This record gives sequence, structure tokens and C-alpha cells, in this order.
Amino acid sequence: MIYLVTGGAGFIGSHLCARLLSEGHRVLAVDNLSTGSYANLAGLSDHPKFSFVAGDVRHPELMEELVRQADAIFHLAAAVGVRHILHHPVETLETNILGSHIVLSLAARYRRLTLVASTSEVYGKSRRERFSEEDDLVLGPSHLSRWGYACSKLADEFLALAYHREQGLPVIIARLFNTVGPRQTGRYGMVLPTFVAQALRGEPLTVYGNGRQTRCFIHVAEVVEALIGLTREPRATGHIFNIGSTEEVSIAHLAQVVTEVTRSPSPIVFLPYEQVYEAGYEDMDHRVPDITKIRELLGFTPRIRLAQIVQEVANWLREDAAAVASLGRRTAAA
Repeated sequence: MIYLVTGGAGFIGSHLCARLLSEGHRVLAVDNLSTGSYANLAGLSDHPKFSFVAGDVRHPELMEELVRQADAIFHLAAAVGVRHILHHPVETLETNILGSHIVLSLAARYRRLTLVASTSEVYGKSRRERFSEEDDLVLGPSHLSRWGYACSKLADEFLALAYHREQGLPVIIARLFNTVGPRQTGRYGMVLPTFVAQALRGEPLTVYGNGRQTRCFIHVAEVVEALIGLTREPRATGHIFNIGSTEEVSIAHLAQVVTEVTRSPSPIVFLPYEQVYEAGYEDMDHRVPDITKIRELLGFTPRIRLAQIVQEVANWLREDAAAVASLGRRTAAA
């Protein structure tokens, strides 16, 4: 099989590319490197079955050539990260909506199975204890950039399902919940790598709000397993699936776990949202997925616990820091 992975140099995309290559497939990856990086592809660039294009999914000519070559598509390219989304609202909307429209229209033209990565953000301000794929979606006001992001990903879902119903495009939608693991950066507001980096540097861990908000963190390897599994199950076509862990943890407790695993003396401090985000920023009290649908279809149940994930992220950050320091020493000596 030949797979096209949009956003292939990103955190999840790079792990997906590596997994597909390990199974013997050919992989075409495209990424505009706005949040992805060449570093994520270290170890893949020399693989004989891997091809990378530094380009944008908003360019129809480029995407047509890639889609035409592929047998199936994983569409992961999107604006990501709370900080990036708030600072670049136009790019966020254009990348998510226009980029997805181009990918889906070409996929329909060439009849390519397409998995569209969506987000738990589409559930918005719902107060349900667990979010199911059939639940109503409750978004906030349009003047807040966060809801523009959620709306753009929801538009992707509507568009994908419209192509499925009207033109018979085989499409699958995966709503991802707080995917974490090695290679994820805290640069764009991701909480776990931010906490781990602060702990390793001995800095205070900055918890936004009161810390009682809860999330469920799932290892990227298990997300990749689920994404691939869905594309190989014909009954998944035309459906939406939550992918996430059901191990609920408060952000304050997450900070505590990070300090314990890393054995860091860092204190935990709490900052009001208005000090770090736009005025009126709204956060969700709970974000817990109901994964009954994907469990019944694939037998999918996450097994990697939070402490192990934190340890892997810490190990990766230490190795990355050592590699950067080593490169700096070699450059200085040259």
C-alpha cells in the first residue's frame, strides 16, 4: 500500500509514518512545517520507502500529485495548539477548512479512502460527564478564537460526511482526545510536555485556572494503532469515532504526577486564565471520551498508564536536550 500522510512531520503524523513504514508500506508525507519539524522525521528520511514534501495542503496542484499516487490518505494536517490557534486565527481557519476541502475533493475524484483527524474540541461547552459521538455539540461565541478552531474542525467533519453521502467517498472521522508522548512540544500550549520541561529545568509548574479541570491523556502509539485499525475495518467507513483514554486526571494532579516521576523539586503554581490567554477565554471542566464505539468495532482499549507516558516524555526531552547541547559543542569547536 501507498499511504499519504498530511501533517506527516507533526507529532502524531511522524509516529504514524514510522508505524506504516515498519509494516512495509510506502509512505508519502506532506507538511508545511508550521508546527511540524524535520527533527520529527529523524530516522525516516533515509528510508527507501519514505518520501517527504515540504508543502501546504492548501495548494491544489501539489496535493493532486500526491493524492493521485496514494492508495489511502491519513489527513492530519491542521492548525494545532491553543497558543498557536489564538495567535493565528486566520491561518487556523484557512488551513483547517480550505486544506480539508482540497484534500477531500481530490480524494473523491480519485476514490481514495480518507481518514480525517478531528478533535474533542468539537464537543465544545457540553456539560456531559462523557462525550459520545452522537451527542449534541455546544460551541461558544464566535468572537473567541477557540470556538473558531472547534467550528473549523466541525466543518471538516460535515464536509467529509457530505462527500461520503453525495459522492461515495470512503471516509472515516477520528476525534482525538489529548494525545501525548515523545516528540510533542509544549511550544504551542500542550500541557504535558510543558509540565515535564518545567520540572526537568527545576522551574515552577504553571497550572492555568484552579487545576480542577480534568482530561484523559492517551499515548500516541495507541492513537496510531487505532487510526490504522479503523482504515482496515470496512464497517468504519462513513462513521465518527472517539479515540482517547478513559483515565481521567485533574490538571493539578497531572502536575503532581510529573514532579513525582521526574523527582523534581519544582513547586506548582496557579495562574488565572486571563494572564495567559485572550480575555474571556473559556475552558472545559471535563473532557472524557466514551470509547464504546471503537472498542466494540476494533476491541480497542488503551493500556499505557499516565506515569509511564510521563516517564517516556521526560526521557525524550532529556535525550533531545543532550543532542542539542552536543550539536552546540561541535559547532563551537568547528
